[in-house]
Amino acid sequence: MITREALLHIPKSNYSYGYDEDTLHIRVRAKKGEVKKATLRIGDPYIWEKGGAEGGNLNAGGYGWVSGEFIQMTKEVETDLYDYFITEYRPTKKRSRYAFVLENDDEEIVYGEKRIEVLTDENRLGKLQDIGNFFCFPYLNRIDVANTPKWVNDTIWYQIFPDRFANGNTDLDPEHVTPWGQDPKHEDFFGGDIQGIIDSLDYLHNLGINGIYLCPIFKATTTHRYDTLSYFDIDQYLGDKEAFKRLVDEAHKRGIRIMLDAVFNHIGFFSPQWQDVVKNNEQSKYKDWFHIHKFPVVDQPLEELNGNYLNYETFGRVANMPKINTENPEVIEYFLEVGRYWVSEFDIDAWRIDVANEVDHHFWREFRKAVRSVKPDVYILGEIWHDSLPWVMGDQFDAVMNYPLTDAINSYFSRSSMSAEDFKYAVNKVQVSYPLQVNEVTFNLLDSHDTTRIIDIANGNIDRVKLAYLFMFTQSGSPCIYYGDEVGLNGYKKEHGYEWNRQCMIWDEDKHNKDLFLFVQKLIKIRKDHPSLRSTHMEWVMTDNDTNVVMIKKETITIIFNNSEHAKYVHLPEYLAGTTVNDLFSDKKTSLTSSIGLKPLQYLVLEQK
Repeated sequence: MITREALLHIPKSNYSYGYDEDTLHIRVRAKKGEVKKATLRIGDPYIWEKGGAEGGNLNAGGYGWVSGEFIQMTKEVETDLYDYFITEYRPTKKRSRYAFVLENDDEEIVYGEKRIEVLTDENRLGKLQDIGNFFCFPYLNRIDVANTPKWVNDTIWYQIFPDRFANGNTDLDPEHVTPWGQDPKHEDFFGGDIQGIIDSLDYLHNLGINGIYLCPIFKATTTHRYDTLSYFDIDQYLGDKEAFKRLVDEAHKRGIRIMLDAVFNHIGFFSPQWQDVVKNNEQSKYKDWFHIHKFPVVDQPLEELNGNYLNYETFGRVANMPKINTENPEVIEYFLEVGRYWVSEFDIDAWRIDVANEVDHHFWREFRKAVRSVKPDVYILGEIWHDSLPWVMGDQFDAVMNYPLTDAINSYFSRSSMSAEDFKYAVNKVQVSYPLQVNEVTFNLLDSHDTTRIIDIANGNIDRVKLAYLFMFTQSGSPCIYYGDEVGLNGYKKEHGYEWNRQCMIWDEDKHNKDLFLFVQKLIKIRKDHPSLRSTHMEWVMTDNDTNVVMIKKETITIIFNNSEHAKYVHLPEYLAGTTVNDLFSDKKTSLTSSIGLKPLQYLVLEQK
């Protein structure tokens, strides 16, 4: 018997959405292993043999609904508890009513919007024409389809923390600049700047990078610059607008796109707007820009403020980051102009939005319209660490930072704390959480300025780092490398707190892990040369908890991971056994037998010809 309470379908969600202006994608969920065959019953609700009117279905109930057709659904993925089935449909008149016919050895049922009913020989015709019980996709409106920028799927990002990447103009250094490469402290400035990034563009291009994600460059008081003072000015220690314009122009000449990072959830304590409130309280013209509980808004020195007992809302409990009221019309227009300005004046390609989930949805809808009015294919990326479906249905962000995938990859490969099967389930859950066009441009990462570095997550084991990177680069979306990871940058020291993951970039090649650099460089080239690695379609050929071997297939390419510290002997699937393949890392042809020996933590990327 099919478990009724496990069935799930939600119209106008990740279960039912427009993939493009002509195509619907429709998913259904069932309890794992119960449904042997899933069929979509779908058609135009207004076409009947008799009865009905041109604008409705009046008196149509007793006659034949003749537009309904059956479409076989494909099992998309499985998780620990559920199976997911998916198909696509092109409605000729853009409108659809549909239900699911689900079968196993015991029964055949119709899963509709109002009821789940068992099909019999006697009631089959009536139940399959009872569209009053069918789900509805009223109309496939083009404007409602999530229109994600196609270029993102081809992009390899490189995240740069500007103060710690490269110092190209020492004249900009703060008075008490910390010598490059010293152990970092929270308050340290090391002098990294925009000119340093310009000087490093050839290095990045040689690595294969074609997208730079810059942590904030706007005027601020801290090295991380998430306490913005002015959104229309470059921080004095980084350079000026002329330097930034050169960076964008030089990057674009090399085919490298630029993504700026901004936070509209909060502003810096010493911003003119907040200081006006601190000085004038109820009389401040900016008092409605913030969430204030009572006046005086600040009743003691900043360093003595307790984040638990403030007279105003903040980011977290950080007293020097007062939260912005993005429902205020003046605030909305101010930040919309910020979004438009850097796109129109400097031709940036993307916005990454910090603390995106704490800002209201209405603001993000207006922000999207504003920046897209300047550049229709600008990429909008939200920093959200949890399930983010409400933000990526086409009216707000194109994608979010894919931290759920990060956690799965690092748990399995970097820490070796997850079984192969649980890893598969975790990856599959991410895939079915969003429309496929969102998965095509999602932002995949292993680490960032907010996390432990991948080298340290893997406890210094470079072979595990390689496995993690390889898996990430075989996934749909847009992968990102955190600066320095490609040369083995780490430096964990407990006493540094979260600053240790923001070490200065190492530019002395004698201190580079050249093997890791060449691996990442080759991996980038393989991904660029083989579009199938960027596809949303992936087959799990093997997930063996006993051997800790995982094998996945992306069209003609099979990737094998031995995530074990021991050598393994693996029987190959029938489609590989006895064939000749290209080893994409060694660029050599290999003749396979029925099995293969794998060294500890070995990987293989094999292409069938």
